Amino acid sequence: MNRIFLFIGLLLSSFACQSEHKTDSNSALAATFVDDPHSFSRPNEAYTTHLDLNIRVDFEQKMLQGYARYQIVHQQADKIVLDTRNLSIEKVTLHEGAAEQETTFQLAAPVDHLGSALSIDLSPDTKVITVYYQTQPDGADALDWLDPEQTSDKKTPFLFTQGQAVLTRTWIPCQDSPGIRITYDATVQTPPNMMAVMSAGGNPQQKNEQGIYQFHMKHPIPPYLLALSVGDLAFRSLGERSGVYAEPGVIEAAAYEFADTEKMLEATEALYGTYLWGRYDLIVLPPSFPFGGMENPCLTFATPTIIAGDRSLTALVAHELAHSWSGNLVTNATWNDFWLNEGFTVYLERRIMEALYGKSYADMLAILGYQDLLEDATDLGMDSEDTQLKLNLAGRDPDEGSTDIAYEKGAFFLTLLESKVGRDRFDEFVKGYFKTHQFQSLTTEDFVAYLKSHLLEKYQVDVNWEAWIYQPGIPDNIPIPVSDRFDAVATQVKALEQGAPTADLKTEGWSSHEWLHFIRHLPVDFSTKQMGALDQQFGFAQSGNSEIQAAWYQLAIKNGYWPAIEGQIEAFLIKVGRRKFLTPLYGSFKAADQLEAARSIYKKARPNYHSVSRKTIDELLEWKE
Repeated sequence: MNRIFLFIGLLLSSFACQSEHKTDSNSALAATFVDDPHSFSRPNEAYTTHLDLNIRVDFEQKMLQGYARYQIVHQQADKIVLDTRNLSIEKVTLHEGAAEQETTFQLAAPVDHLGSALSIDLSPDTKVITVYYQTQPDGADALDWLDPEQTSDKKTPFLFTQGQAVLTRTWIPCQDSPGIRITYDATVQTPPNMMAVMSAGGNPQQKNEQGIYQFHMKHPIPPYLLALSVGDLAFRSLGERSGVYAEPGVIEAAAYEFADTEKMLEATEALYGTYLWGRYDLIVLPPSFPFGGMENPCLTFATPTIIAGDRSLTALVAHELAHSWSGNLVTNATWNDFWLNEGFTVYLERRIMEALYGKSYADMLAILGYQDLLEDATDLGMDSEDTQLKLNLAGRDPDEGSTDIAYEKGAFFLTLLESKVGRDRFDEFVKGYFKTHQFQSLTTEDFVAYLKSHLLEKYQVDVNWEAWIYQPGIPDNIPIPVSDRFDAVATQVKALEQGAPTADLKTEGWSSHEWLHFIRHLPVDFSTKQMGALDQQFGFAQSGNSEIQAAWYQLAIKNGYWPAIEGQIEAFLIKVGRRKFLTPLYGSFKAADQLEAARSIYKKARPNYHSVSRKTIDELLEWKE
């Protein structure tokens, strides 16, 4: 009971402190927003600027309950519209000075992918609104509630959120568009044996007795970057500004794996300017996390599949760190402009890895990325509009735009621009781009205008940017990377094809990337005997490296070798929830006419997956309960 009173006191005190974030709703609107097809909000009439979030985490009911209090800007608008999806709205209030009174609101019929518009009636002078609500145990797709047996330590339940692209509205009523940026404060109450961390400043480094945690994000961010994780967490420092959180049984391995984080941070600052977010920490989540990483400000969410024991997969850390500039500092205004987030970030990732580990290392990453690009473009169809950088996702789930087109075609376009003007000039351009647009959200057209004035016209560069951005396929002038290290791998593949014994292959000192390149280039018609010899020699099926395992399993399914290692494949698919691995593996089963085998495994694995992964695999396997 004392904890409840303490929590209520903190809720009241947070409202008393709102003067720090004053806005003037009687002034003219301070910003102009582009139309976002994936948000019901009408920000050119009224928009949010600051959130005070106060929630209680209930693991028994699998529910968040509390309120979202917003400071708003409008010019005597009669309504403000928020995005919601499967939320129970208890009441909405307006604040006039110290007084709080209920107002009427309307919750519209749900729309596929988008949820329901929440229209709130305003008075002419309303500056603050509060939405009292709770999430649903089923339907809050951003929330992954894990039972103890689904965690690494198997002792304590766990919760994490995943808001990108439009899932934040399933746990917070908000104007859920990347073009609408807000600051926020949060108070989170957890069970006493747990720690809460968020995408904000103020993350604790040890649990407190009350189970009440407070957070502050002073920079304006888009709502998809609001993030929360709650569980039995430990912390280890990685440097003056960096550290890692994980379950106690994982923390030492995580700290070893991410030892170079501070070096990555310093290398990125040397290239693109000061890191503006304060601390850069990571949290290693349980295996159901659907992505490799998520660039939540101040606190990257990371999959445990990058813990290989040899620091060989930490390019992902460089990628998420790079988002602190491209994506978080300068953000795509809509999901049609997604390539502005990811194309820049892949380019920056490779520059960071080159600065730390040399050009030959970065070249390998680029070639693997080129292979991924070709595969995705071929699967989509070279004439498909979805192979354009600028997308048209209206009426569709914006998650459909999360392909290697945005990541790799975008990165290769920037690499082409670098080759046209030289690295020094291009670095100056990129650094200026971040500085000029920091804490802003841009459309592709905004980028094109800046590109023309600050690079193409400045240096009289002739480049087919229209084809790269607005036309499908892969332009002929893509700068195809080369790698001496991969050439050596190709020599070993050729020797194997010509009958050389596996024991005679020269593989000493190969990195994960070289092994991945090797597996990707093995013939798809290798006999099961040949596959078995390779597996026995190199131990691919039981490798501790998830990238190598996934690539090997995919080849094994294609070559009919999979029954020999069915147990390992099934165990991998049950444990790992990362969509990057799930989609090609289940897809390979389907392509090999082994759909029932895939469904049999999926039936066991599905409860361990986040809703993002379930949605993709449900559609792929035509799954019905």
